[in-house]
Amino acid sequence: MKIHLITGGSGSGKSAWGESWIAGEAKGRPLIYIATMRPGGEEAKRRILRHRRQRAGRGFQTVECPEDLEKLKIPAESGVLLECLSNLTANELYEEDGRVRDRELVKQKILRGLRRLAGQAEVLAIVTNEIFSDGAEYGEDIRVYQELLGELNREAACMADQVTEVVYGIPVVVK
Repeated sequence: MKIHLITGGSGSGKSAWGESWIAGEAKGRPLIYIATMRPGGEEAKRRILRHRRQRAGRGFQTVECPEDLEKLKIPAESGVLLECLSNLTANELYEEDGRVRDRELVKQKILRGLRRLAGQAEVLAIVTNEIFSDGAEYGEDIRVYQELLGELNREAACMADQVTEVVYGIPVVVK
């Protein structure tokens, strides 16, 4: 079992790089793309379409999983790309009406899902976002999300054999 955490800012190229990495690393294995983004709004729909085009013809089986990662069952010995931890975190943290769920319960639920996925896959790439360096002030609900994602990113980095930050399409190995 090999785990690779891939991070970067919005538009950094981390998703495309992660897809290439997992396709090369898991050669000959089933490739599973776990899509966590909900198609809510035009921008989300455009991003989903762009990601589908990006991985077209590369052999990925797409599994939609915006929540409840711990219930997902994948084929043994697969190469798995989780795209992405940031969306999954938002989906689990916020109710449809915008209320915030219990942060610690959400954290434990997501970590159970990551551990279960790691136990099923032969190679796992987890894509996440670097959202902490813009210097902007946000409201309490967004700060809760940022803190939770930061904790999950740290936990995922500890689980990972390798951590890479993609900066302007260039992979920078962190671990």
